Amino acid sequence: MLRTKRITETYDMKVFTDQGEYFGDVEECVVTLSKAFGWRVKATRGGSLSRLLGSAKGVIIPHQLVKAIGDIFIINKAAIPSFSDEESGEMGKEEIRAEA
Repeated sequence: MLRTKRITETYDMKVFTDQGEYFGDVEECVVTLSKAFGWRVKATRGGSLSRLLGSAKGVIIPHQLVKAIGDIFIINKAAIPSFSDEESGEMGKEEIRAEA
């Protein structure tokens, strides 16, 4: 049986990846006409999102990447921003130069 929730019930709900990693908290829903387009997830202390983004406040997760909504949100691991090896290598070089 399909169970429905009001959008307001999802605010401040904990968001986890399908791998069990805490991601952040739902801040609001982005709605187009009558469909959920995406979810704004705020970076919170202890969440993987705050470690990835640094000083940014959050991200918008497309609704297609949401796997389940119940007591918690479960999103696909693909929703997590990732950096290529090339970018991370360049960042490492800049840090070394700054220290020297």
